[in-house]
Amino acid sequence: MATSRRSLHALLGGGAVADVLLWRRRNVSAAAVAGATAVWFLFERAGYSLPSVMANSLLLLVVILFFWSKSASLLNRPLPPLPKLEVSDAVVEKAADQALVWINRVLSVGHDIAIKRDRSVFIKVILILWVVSYVGMLFNFLTLIYIGVMFSLLVPPLYEKYQDHVDEKIGMAHSVLSRHFDTIISKTGQSTKQKKTE
Repeated sequence: MATSRRSLHALLGGGAVADVLLWRRRNVSAAAVAGATAVWFLFERAGYSLPSVMANSLLLLVVILFFWSKSASLLNRPLPPLPKLEVSDAVVEKAADQALVWINRVLSVGHDIAIKRDRSVFIKVILILWVVSYVGMLFNFLTLIYIGVMFSLLVPPLYEKYQDHVDEKIGMAHSVLSRHFDTIISKTGQSTKQKKTE
């Protein structure tokens, strides 16, 4: 190909997150894999629930801070260093703007299906929802999150290593699927075109 490709590191943002995902900071990446596995084991296999773990962790934190502040006043030591605990308006506005973009995107897809009667969007949505439903029957939500974290930490370095081979195979699969998709669209479109001409 004559087009220049951006590196995978640049596509992932080029910062610390890209370094972790591509295992350029091996200690942090290994800690992320170990942490995700520990959390999955804690909730999935050991039988703990998220509210109980959060409540116990916060209880321990509050007890430590309470005794630290009491002992600091008795021993003439400094109080525990706590940052200012509040959410700024800028953070809330940024989160709301991001949510607005995603909500408008979903509503535009619904508009394309209901008003414009776009068959290609309709078939894509049906296929995606069917795959999500099928995968959801096989795994619970926490296991799906764990699998997603593992894929995000293990697939990018493999892709970076074998990028040319993967791109070639994905290109071939894309062309085959595009042909099948075009065939389905053309077959569903013929009956409506025939009705319009009659």
